[in-house]
Amino acid sequence: MTTGLVGERNWASNVVYGSERIVAPRSIEELADAVRSASRVKALGSRHCFNTIADTDGVHIVARELPADVTVDSERRVVRVAAGLRYGDVAPRLDREGWALANLASLPHISLAGAVATGTHGSGDAVASLAASVAAVELVTADGETLRFARGDADFEGVVVSLGALGIVTAVELDIVPSFDIAQTVYERLPLDAVLDDLDAVTGLGYSVSMFHTWRDPAVVDQLWVKRRADAAGTAPHDVLGAARATVKRHPLPDVSAESCTDQLGEPGPWFARLPHFKLEFTPSNGEELQSEYLVPRGNAVAAISALRELAPRVAPLLQVCELRTVAQDDLWLSPAYQTDVVGLHFTWKPDQPGVEALLPTIEAALAPLGARPHWGKLFSLDGAEQRMPRLYPRWNDFAALRERLDPRGVFRNDFLARLGL
Repeated sequence: MTTGLVGERNWASNVVYGSERIVAPRSIEELADAVRSASRVKALGSRHCFNTIADTDGVHIVARELPADVTVDSERRVVRVAAGLRYGDVAPRLDREGWALANLASLPHISLAGAVATGTHGSGDAVASLAASVAAVELVTADGETLRFARGDADFEGVVVSLGALGIVTAVELDIVPSFDIAQTVYERLPLDAVLDDLDAVTGLGYSVSMFHTWRDPAVVDQLWVKRRADAAGTAPHDVLGAARATVKRHPLPDVSAESCTDQLGEPGPWFARLPHFKLEFTPSNGEELQSEYLVPRGNAVAAISALRELAPRVAPLLQVCELRTVAQDDLWLSPAYQTDVVGLHFTWKPDQPGVEALLPTIEAALAPLGARPHWGKLFSLDGAEQRMPRLYPRWNDFAALRERLDPRGVFRNDFLARLGL
């Protein structure tokens, strides 16, 4: 087991971690020993969280020296994967064996464990979050014991989206489907009123659909990205609500080179090379940014987008781009899509944390009556969270009891969880 330096930062460099040391176990046994011997522990993955959910004043554990296992079970249609691996590492290996994951996030750079634990998602009216594809979870608890929770087991739905509060996840089993190709087409400057008149028609244009707004012009959707399965009936429309296809490759951010983006212009390619917005070999998105996201029930989507449009004069000066995506419901206790289809309003902010944090309560006040749930790994206001979360998540108290049962000595607690009431 190797030991690293303290003072590590997250991907955006807006969080300096407070751990006393960082350890990289070479086996599950070494990991269990590290957990048993520490008073506070957190896993540190790809560091793509923008708040302190992964912080600790104790020991950070990284998975870089654990075995990078990927095992396909074709009969059960699952793949067992070391949880510290990134989606971009796993996907090509799956594809070579003729299999795929049903969904990927916009960034292939994120780790499986971190993405699942925070309820991270891709996009699609019929496509659920990354966590929804989990068939089993293996984790090391505070006493060093390895537990496995499989779909159908008691507490499984509480363990998957865990916020890192239950243990160190070492492996996950994910549902797999036969490999497929995707073609991606971008449309520019759609009239927002027309989009809102029939939002379902727009989000239903492809397997995965994203809308990008800068909110500099509240009357338009700057870009619409439609990702269609190559085996789907019909072809991508020539225009959408009068908006023409882009004739050159586009980046979601204005005036930024599209070199880092996955291929567009209707050219089919493997699922793992089209479902993400960005290529693994490039810095994802803009590199210097902050992020927030709120997920609202699908039935409130038009009201939420309209409320955000009213705030455009205050949002636009701090914003790089806002992405709207749909996510299908699941039954995971702390998933933002728990028992309801949702629309995600995702904000990529300029790196002005004081300005962003001052604006977030205004956005949250506008979206709160619509049932908005924050993305666990992004920036959101923790003021009053202890009272808000039980209202937003019907199984919140069940999760709190599960956390107490699996971690009675509070090894995996931190200030972030305390602010949530955990």
